[in-house]
Amino acid sequence: MPLLLFLGFIALANLWAFLAFGFDKVAAVRNERRTSESHLLALTLFGGMGAMGASTLFKHKTRKQPFRRYAEIMALIHIVAVCFFVTLLA
Repeated sequence: MPLLLFLGFIALANLWAFLAFGFDKVAAVRNERRTSESHLLALTLFGGMGAMGASTLFKHKTRKQPFRRYAEIMALIHIVAVCFFVTLLA
């Protein structure tokens, strides 16, 4: 049961990150108020695959350095942490 709760949390965090990157891309195109980079990086830490997937799919923040490098590091930390906790809870 704890493993299912953890995986559910991870799924929601990835969905949230994916949607946040998508909404920020729409705001960028419309020249509206944007989501801060620090907020996007925090979402990447908890929803790394969703954030990187959205970034690639929407071509959002792909050339912006050092943001992209930091996002990749956060996504890697996310993947390692998820693997660690899945093995711990399994």
